[in-house]
Amino acid sequence: MKFFIDTANLDQIREAHDLGILDGVTTNPSLMAKEGVKGKDAIMRHYLTICEMVDGPVSAEVFSTTFNEIVAEGEELASIHENIVVKVPMIKDGIKAIKWFTDNNIKTNCTLVFSAGQAILAAKAGATFVSPFLGRIDDSNWDGMQLIEDIVEIYNAQGYLTEVLAASIRTPLHIVKCAAAGADVCTSPLSSILGLLKHPLTDLGLQQFLKDAATMK
Repeated sequence: MKFFIDTANLDQIREAHDLGILDGVTTNPSLMAKEGVKGKDAIMRHYLTICEMVDGPVSAEVFSTTFNEIVAEGEELASIHENIVVKVPMIKDGIKAIKWFTDNNIKTNCTLVFSAGQAILAAKAGATFVSPFLGRIDDSNWDGMQLIEDIVEIYNAQGYLTEVLAASIRTPLHIVKCAAAGADVCTSPLSSILGLLKHPLTDLGLQQFLKDAATMK
């Protein structure tokens, strides 16, 4: 399973990259705003900086909701760098745009996916990635992990090439369960990735090893 980091924070991207396990980056307008990146030119420069930091897919989300506008904005985003993946919302015009992008060799990430039916449409349109929002489904008292499992099963049965990109990750356990469910990609905050490092028995074992090593000097 590939590891993407879900942020627009350059320091966090750099830290994840330095671990040697980072495969890509996902962003959205909310994450850009959180970093104080405002205005078209600033956003474009920020995406380019991220692409130069990470050797892998970088999802750049469109702000538009109509077919022609999504296509125009997506083409502009794709021109920033070869690593850019145009992030398109799961709406009617979004699906039409994804098919257009597919036919014109532009990679896409279909976002805001909350059902297996939506995931089927994204795959039929040729999306490179589909992003089911695990955490947000859990927030609504439904089983987000079951959706991941259902999409993986359907894609495998139908031979769809679209990769399942589990999004809206809240905990390290989400990452582990996504890997077990067969997700192709998991995108999460840095805190969840670093959380995979932690286990109390590791801390106790290291403490004992260091104590024993001190007696050998």
